[in-house]
Amino acid sequence: MNNKKTILSASVLFFLGVFTYGQEKDSIKANKDTIKTNTVEEVVVLGSRAGARSKVDSPVPVDVFNVKESSIILPQTNIGQILNAVAPSFTSTIQTNSDGTDHLDPAQLRGLGPDQVLVLVNGKRRHTSALVNVNGTPGRGTVGTDLNAIPSFALNRIEVLRDGAAAQYGSDAIAGVINLDLKRDTGKLAGQISYGGNLTPTANDHTGDFDGQNIQLDLNYGNKIGTKGGFFNITWSSQFRNPTYRAGTESGPIYNAYNAIEQRALNDGVNLSSLFTNIYNTPNSQQLVNYIHQYAQNVNYFSQDLQNSIQGANTISALQNVLKSANFTRDQLNYITDQELAYRGQTRKDFNMQVGQSKLNNHQLFVNAEIPVSDNWKVYTFGGYSIRHGTSGGFYRRPSESRTFTGLYPNGYLPQIGTDIQDISLAAGIKGKWEGWNIDFSNTYGQNSFTYNIQNTGNTSLRFASPREFNAGGLRFSQNTINLDFSKKYDVWEGINVAFGGEHRYENFKITQGEEASYQTYDQFGNIWNGDPSQRATDFFGQPLPGGSQVFNGFKPGNAVDKNRQSVAAYADVEFNFTNWLFVDAAARYENYSDFGSTFNYKLASRIKVAPNFNVRFAGSTGFRAPSIHQIYYNVTSTLFTNNQLLEVGTFSNDSQLAGLLDMPKLKQETSKSASVGFTYRIPSASLTFTADGYFTRIDNRIILTDQFLKANVPQKAQEAYDQLGINAAQFFTNAIDTETKGVDVVISHNARFSGFKLDNNFAINLNKTKQVGDIHSAGLLQSPQLEKVYFSEKSRVYLEEAVPRVKASLSHTLSWKNASLYLRNTYFGKVTGADIIDVNGDGIIDFNEHQQIGDKIITDLSAAYQFTKNVGLTLGVNNLFDIYPTKNLTASTNNDQFIYSRSTSQFGQNGRYVFARLNFNF
Repeated sequence: MNNKKTILSASVLFFLGVFTYGQEKDSIKANKDTIKTNTVEEVVVLGSRAGARSKVDSPVPVDVFNVKESSIILPQTNIGQILNAVAPSFTSTIQTNSDGTDHLDPAQLRGLGPDQVLVLVNGKRRHTSALVNVNGTPGRGTVGTDLNAIPSFALNRIEVLRDGAAAQYGSDAIAGVINLDLKRDTGKLAGQISYGGNLTPTANDHTGDFDGQNIQLDLNYGNKIGTKGGFFNITWSSQFRNPTYRAGTESGPIYNAYNAIEQRALNDGVNLSSLFTNIYNTPNSQQLVNYIHQYAQNVNYFSQDLQNSIQGANTISALQNVLKSANFTRDQLNYITDQELAYRGQTRKDFNMQVGQSKLNNHQLFVNAEIPVSDNWKVYTFGGYSIRHGTSGGFYRRPSESRTFTGLYPNGYLPQIGTDIQDISLAAGIKGKWEGWNIDFSNTYGQNSFTYNIQNTGNTSLRFASPREFNAGGLRFSQNTINLDFSKKYDVWEGINVAFGGEHRYENFKITQGEEASYQTYDQFGNIWNGDPSQRATDFFGQPLPGGSQVFNGFKPGNAVDKNRQSVAAYADVEFNFTNWLFVDAAARYENYSDFGSTFNYKLASRIKVAPNFNVRFAGSTGFRAPSIHQIYYNVTSTLFTNNQLLEVGTFSNDSQLAGLLDMPKLKQETSKSASVGFTYRIPSASLTFTADGYFTRIDNRIILTDQFLKANVPQKAQEAYDQLGINAAQFFTNAIDTETKGVDVVISHNARFSGFKLDNNFAINLNKTKQVGDIHSAGLLQSPQLEKVYFSEKSRVYLEEAVPRVKASLSHTLSWKNASLYLRNTYFGKVTGADIIDVNGDGIIDFNEHQQIGDKIITDLSAAYQFTKNVGLTLGVNNLFDIYPTKNLTASTNNDQFIYSRSTSQFGQNGRYVFARLNFNF
């Protein structure tokens, strides 16, 4: 910690020292040539349809990150990690034990949701992911964009517009817009080979050494097409990432007394599970009783009293009463577990979950091309294909649990969720000039799909006949967007730019059912269970064996959907340069959706040049986010047998029969009002630039995923609807809340040149606060004050308001000299709140809003690069130099010491120190 503070302090002093030196430079005449000020201003195209302008002259805040240059020295290699490190207003971390979300990191801007930021590639709308984040992570209930489907090595730079822009770009752009600008390089082959991993004492479940090994190959090649500026540029990227292991040591009971007897029989060639299917209908019950009597005597750590009780129990029912876990204290069960582990040559760590980053193989291809067809017109295309296979762990199925069939798995098992993610995109268009008008006509297609293959698991109700791997079905989202854009500049005042255009978008969402065994429950004869409890397969204690693939039930035929919708839009955008000091931008957009209706939004932004190097800017806008087609039609249900009833539980779609019976309103668009005000200030003599922007965003009718409404807790009329459909619990997507977000962004940039050295310093900080305001919009038969905490639960509130840092800052320095570069960055992650409701203060009382605070931390990255020749260079570096971890969970949140760190917050992850080497080359 002291080292961390020392480097941070030195970093701050270094920044201030260079700033002071720059301020005094003009007075040091003798040395006036030792520093050369960089006079090239950074320009942006995002947020304007008039072309590039200086970043400080933009009426709204835009960050620009030069990925092509920084990729040589940055520790991070994918887009989400890069932005999380360099952009304080952006948050994205690797999730763990959250199904498909393990392989697609939810990304947030300015503390708003993953679905409230729009992503563009080369200025064209990017499709979203097929995945709906339904697990306990920040962004629960949202659908974001899969940034990791695009290789960062294909990018020239990333632009981040930090302002509401729905009136300019359409749905989703409430928090802002991220534009990924693709490379246009020609005439060379460039590449890099990276190898790294986590060198930390907590590796391999806190036994130390090295894990999370990552090998990545990136190649980029471009060449000219013709002699009039045509080109093509192609990128290939392959990544092979090993998992990290951050569980502690399983501390709960694993085995019970019956498991011990069962193992002694198995060692003698007798599988007790083969002697019965339904324990209440066992034709050879005396044989089973005799075997238990016989092999219990081989368990040498059973007390004499327990042995006497076993030998005195002469029926299955009597043996169940003796051996059931309820007859033992937790300490006694842990004693049995420890003795049995020793007998089987196992340790408690053998029963750990796989907590940490998932295993991942990722292959990506991306192309960018442009061909002039005349002096004024050119055709262009870009797009890519990626295939990502990930494997993540679920919760360990212990031998003592009824969901574990010990006839096949006497030691239990760790089920794994295999996810194949395919992403396809292709854009093509023609653009040029006609009669002074800039015209751009394009078609952009994208598709993202998730296919679930559940491995090392079983359908417990099938017992010995169960497969160990299941196709559980999948999700697919497709989008096709047609755009026609016009713009023209007029020499009026200091210039006017008029732009207008139209858009047609088609979307399709599909859920594919899994194989039958992945979702079905079978009876004791191996047939599909008809609901008769007497026909159910059971364990020794009479507990019904659950159906479906353990850890992830497949999608049922009733869940399968294939839905589509369309939208059309028209926009107009006029930029007025009234004088050289006053600029005004006015935009309006009308959009109509086939499934919920229309919306009209507008934006007004202005920049006033108060002094040659001092600008004031402000903006106000309305915006919207259409409910994603996923949120309308996503559904997944499970069948449970409770109180002699066959009941359905799960997520029911907005157009389901149950939603209709409950009078749940149809989803409609979220609407927003945004305002921002800020300034930019440059000190050319010191090469310093300051920007500061305050913002406010109000979102009405925000769509959330409710918690489960249990039948016993809903009003009588709602219970009747539940009974009519045989449903016990349900959750829905609904427009349930209004929120307000307030925040401030500050960015300070500095660069200097002296004695052959080049120095770049950057400081940025984001402060934001999101809170739910007003009443919860409960509706239909579920409208009740008592149910408001189900509509918007305390956990959901934490995910929305406190699971992402409200304060995040970074201070970075890049020092270059001849062929060498040194990079140092400190990133401050503010405190967050865990979602679990636990007894934090230890007073024995758990308040409804009692949560653990996860403390603030500073992460330090350090790397050095050296270019040996013009063709070959080497980078060595460390991410999280001081091996900083989040605050440890309190015991109540650890799940028997498996989750040492919170899995429901988004700070900087739990992988610890990452060391890497990267070989860079170009020819």
